[in-house]
Amino acid sequence: MSKPATVFKRCTNLLLQFLAENVAVGEMLPTEQYLTTICQGSRTAVRSAIAYLNTRRLIASLAERRLLRKPIPGDYFDIAELQSGAERIQQVLMERVYQRDMPPGAEFSEAELAREAGASTVSVREFLIGFSRFGLIEKKPRGGWRLCAFDRSFATELADMRRMFELAAVEQFATLPHNDPAYKELARLIVQHEKLEAKIDTRHSAFPALDREFHTFLIGLLNNRFAQGFYDIVSFVFHYHYQWDKGEEMGRNKYALQEHLAILRALAAHDVPKALACMQEHLTSSRRTMLQSIGVREKAQAQG
Repeated sequence: MSKPATVFKRCTNLLLQFLAENVAVGEMLPTEQYLTTICQGSRTAVRSAIAYLNTRRLIASLAERRLLRKPIPGDYFDIAELQSGAERIQQVLMERVYQRDMPPGAEFSEAELAREAGASTVSVREFLIGFSRFGLIEKKPRGGWRLCAFDRSFATELADMRRMFELAAVEQFATLPHNDPAYKELARLIVQHEKLEAKIDTRHSAFPALDREFHTFLIGLLNNRFAQGFYDIVSFVFHYHYQWDKGEEMGRNKYALQEHLAILRALAAHDVPKALACMQEHLTSSRRTMLQSIGVREKAQAQG
């Protein structure tokens, strides 16, 4: 769980972004209840963020919450400050899987992960022990850690749970008012997908990061900490296993990107039935390619 200071800083950055995009100088801030949704935090966190605005002279006073000026870059907290130690460690581990072709079965040490994450080895060890309960990594008998491989049963169960969460997320989007901030994020994701689509033949390796943004956005709509934690595991497992099947990587990423765009555009058009149908198709093809990748791995191991 994030430390209180991390929650406050993330909440404050979200509030600053909202003010920059939606509140004119001279206007009053929305109610605290409304801002809890914008800032993804409790009223306590929102009040702390508003107090911060007062110290930066962004509002007239704590009593008169009238915007005096638009936020500037110096008002925001550094992105690096918004991550807890565990989040940084997990990000480094996933980046090694996504970007550096860290293959299944690869071994790594607590010291190297601590060095890259800027964390203590004690923090890394605590994180890895907790993360190992998902069966994604295992402790070696003589020290160090190893990435694990997963069987078809594991992948099938994971895909089934993923379907439940992501279809629920699309349905949740349908309940949002048309002025909800989620629509701005939706528009941004469409632009990002269109930009990558135009350069997919040379930049297909950039897709995993965008894929995680897409699914994190959807899962975030559920406002469910268990769903968010679950998707971290989904992302890790799916992209990790795709490394066994590099020959189909560009085509797979290109097709998945087009499926994403179909879902996003349907949501933007408020066509929920179409968005659900497109999501069903995306989840089915994702499950199929996942099982194909496991098949490639099993074949390679049998021949080895």
